[in-house]
Amino acid sequence: MENKVVLVTGSSRGIGRATIIEFAKKGYNVVINYIDSEKEAKLKFIDGNFEFNNEEDAKKLKEYVEKQYEIQAMIVEMDVSNEAEIKNGIKKIIDRFGKIDVLVNCAGIVFDRDIYKATVSEFENTIRVNILGAFIVSREVSKYMGKGSSIINVSSTNGTKVIAPESIDYNISKVGLQSLTRDLAFQFKPDIRVNAIAIGWADTDMNKDLPKEYIAEENEKIFLNRFATPSEIANTIYFLSSEEASYINGEILTIDGGY
Repeated sequence: MENKVVLVTGSSRGIGRATIIEFAKKGYNVVINYIDSEKEAKLKFIDGNFEFNNEEDAKKLKEYVEKQYEIQAMIVEMDVSNEAEIKNGIKKIIDRFGKIDVLVNCAGIVFDRDIYKATVSEFENTIRVNILGAFIVSREVSKYMGKGSSIINVSSTNGTKVIAPESIDYNISKVGLQSLTRDLAFQFKPDIRVNAIAIGWADTDMNKDLPKEYIAEENEKIFLNRFATPSEIANTIYFLSSEEASYINGEILTIDGGY
């Protein structure tokens, strides 16, 4: 039986990485996407040394899943804020596998700034990556999806019930991503299901530098008293893509441990 194929954007680390591993466990051929570290630094306006080596992380992940689960893994370097790179990257995937069964839009950025210090350029980059990127990737991938395919957008409770003016660009982008989810579910019906998850606190690189006191305060607000692990998020993403969720469409599923 031919393996299904999943593309996960922003999957060299964090939730994206855990999602690649989860689908590989289930026998999927996986497409690992990363953005060149220098490009990411420019998107985030980071000067000097950039702490991540996305290419190296992607290579290590590819080697791990191929050896551990005996599936095929492919790496595609593509900036989801760049339409030309998206089209070129998807062409490479189709040339290799001929199809994409599941798309997980996981790439995202955030700028935590006081609203009086936030710049228009930062705001624009957040929207380009978090909303426009998901839109373009979904549109282009849908051309190669068949009946029963699935798209899952990785959103946030910042788009539903969290009030945090210091991340206003991120919050608005996640509201937009949830609206995009419902619109695409309607557009692609009945063959392609489109859903989103709204994540609360998760133990990822994006949150690793938070003050310990703040983490403790937030844990007290969570019914389970802890942040989610990336693998817990990945499990839910896989479920939404599976036959077990075949009648779930156009929905936003909250994963916040109770908050």
